[in-house]
Amino acid sequence: MTTSQRLVQAVKPIWDRYNEHPFVLGIQDGTLDREKFRYYIIQDYLYLLDYAKSFAIGIAKAKSPETTRLFSGYIEALTGGEMDIHRGYLGRFQVTREELDATPVALDNLSYTSYMLRVAYEEGEAEILTAILSCAYSYEVIAKEMVRRNPACLEHPFYGEWVQGYASDRYAGENRVLLDTLDRLTVSYTEEQLRHLEDIFTACSRYELAFWELAWNRSR
Repeated sequence: MTTSQRLVQAVKPIWDRYNEHPFVLGIQDGTLDREKFRYYIIQDYLYLLDYAKSFAIGIAKAKSPETTRLFSGYIEALTGGEMDIHRGYLGRFQVTREELDATPVALDNLSYTSYMLRVAYEEGEAEILTAILSCAYSYEVIAKEMVRRNPACLEHPFYGEWVQGYASDRYAGENRVLLDTLDRLTVSYTEEQLRHLEDIFTACSRYELAFWELAWNRSR
């Protein structure tokens, strides 16, 4: 069993709860209140600010040119795409820079990114990848399960774009690189080190579940 397979197996009970969450189910069947989704999109943007910083710290921790390029490529993709407020759902909702600056980071969101950044500052490249993967790979798993349950969700006039992005072959390919890199970096890890990775992956998975909850409740 590879490291990434072991990590996903360890959090299966948590990840199984993602697709039963009412927020995720609402995207799947197209019934989610758009104000809830708007709040989620704003909080996700605020999350991405620190998520990108984790990749930036990863550049400093990288021990090979390949891993350096991997981390730097994701920073470019995030800052040039997902964090462009004029594109995607932020643009559709007409979210302004002033609104983003005035919106407080939800407590669970702040706790999540603070934990992720602590891992990034204190630990190595494999541990950083582990923290990052909980978010990156789980979105692929969630979107593909949505499609399996309700193929029509891909064509929903509003939420279909979200599902298509995370269920796409392109997104899966990007995750495959992250997964393969983690497996390569940890091939000689001891059992103690692997258990520590499980702890990181589990903590981040719990934070992911809390993120869906805060989005559903629009809690600050």
